[in-house]
Amino acid sequence: MVAFIVSGCATRTSTRIPATPVKDFVKIDSSQVKGLINRVYAQSGSDFSWMDLQKGVEYNLKYLSRKSGNKVAARYGKTEITWEMLRRTNEEFLDILPRLETSPELLEENFVWFELSPRTLLTGYYEPYLEASLTPDPAYPYPLYSVPSDLKKLDLGKFHHRWKGQQLLYRVENEKVMPYHDREAIDFNGALEGQGLEVAWVKDLVDVFILQIQGSGRLILPDGTVKHVLYAGKNGLKYVSLGKVLIQRGLLSKEGMSMQKIRSFLKENPQYVEDLLKTNPSYVFFRIDDEGPFGSMNAPLTPMISVATDSKVLPLGTLALLTTRLPEQGEKGKTPFAGIVMAQDRGGAIKGTRVDLFCGSGSDAEFLAGHLTSWSHIYVPVSRKYFEEKEEQ
Repeated sequence: MVAFIVSGCATRTSTRIPATPVKDFVKIDSSQVKGLINRVYAQSGSDFSWMDLQKGVEYNLKYLSRKSGNKVAARYGKTEITWEMLRRTNEEFLDILPRLETSPELLEENFVWFELSPRTLLTGYYEPYLEASLTPDPAYPYPLYSVPSDLKKLDLGKFHHRWKGQQLLYRVENEKVMPYHDREAIDFNGALEGQGLEVAWVKDLVDVFILQIQGSGRLILPDGTVKHVLYAGKNGLKYVSLGKVLIQRGLLSKEGMSMQKIRSFLKENPQYVEDLLKTNPSYVFFRIDDEGPFGSMNAPLTPMISVATDSKVLPLGTLALLTTRLPEQGEKGKTPFAGIVMAQDRGGAIKGTRVDLFCGSGSDAEFLAGHLTSWSHIYVPVSRKYFEEKEEQ
């Protein structure tokens, strides 16, 4: 079987997506590829250098080297992506990186390009800063917890092939299997108190909530030192968007919705905080480190390059070209952007073709992540040599 099949034929070319887009990867023609490459050179930012991608590609290759080459990494539509295909594509991309500043044509000569269909909803995440203490202190009343020992994990794929890749997170109470404690039980009813699970304490419960949405952050300690707080696990319950809840209840309008708008509303209306936070039963556990942040490959994330994806569509280690429009700070408009991104993280709310861009840390990153909701396009390169070898088999 050809490892990368598009609409049933490995060589078929489609220059446009039908009115009702199929769920697949659609091969694009030479003129489209040239246009995309020109956009990257024009819209990737004045400080961009192709060598900025080197570390990220090396992280991809380290991860991919641990995978069995011929095994399927993802099936989407009629397309199969193998780990070997991803590895070869990253190797060849790394090889041409030093020459791309002056020879953009290498991106077409070395790769066949496919558009992900349907289009992508692009959102963003970032590393928030939290004032915190590593020891109990009345000024820092809200704990961050490590993974509890009674949180159990079951691989459902061992019971039926249809459940391959799915897990059940649970606890046992009175010899009965139960869902793990939700946010209400943990934050408001003390379900984890007295177990020694606290890794840090912070000043604001809303900060805890936002940190859990972002997945990692930086703790600013009383003496001015900084620690990374990193994702360690979750309770396995459904994630509910607070923004959607606020809109449904008529508390905020859909227009201009952002994380900053949500935070401001909660600050100005503290009487709503407990009730609103309880609407999201999902809960995240953390660990402290001197380095970070790390994505799902256990490799450092690179701002504006690393993205979180649904691995059933874009597996970890996938290279892609993103075209989108980014919100401008202080402006109502958006700026065109095109650049190479890498699937290096996952997220509980990232499903289908949606992509979450890691925006970095600091106020600019917070603004971008909080306001980024753009319909975008993802294009995936495949090693031309690998593709031709598979067609010959």
